[in-house]
Amino acid sequence: MRYQIIVAGRVDVSWGDWFDRMELLPHMRPDGSWVTSLTGDVTDQAALRGILNWLWDLNLNVISVRRAVAKGHRRRRQQRRNAAETSD
Repeated sequence: MRYQIIVAGRVDVSWGDWFDRMELLPHMRPDGSWVTSLTGDVTDQAALRGILNWLWDLNLNVISVRRAVAKGHRRRRQQRRNAAETSD
């Protein structure tokens, strides 16, 4: 499954390998605060727990954890929707 974890602060993208090769994307919010999005495939709940434990050990504040749509899935879903609409 693919997950997206948002943490407070700016985490350097070079840390991606430490988090099971997740993609790290730091960005500034409109209020000027930094957050970092960690997105990637997680093999199972134990692996997800390991990532969350690592974030805890690094004293990073987790803002959210959610299942993310796999790459390409959103596009296929939209294509099916468009095909259904044109067939009506």
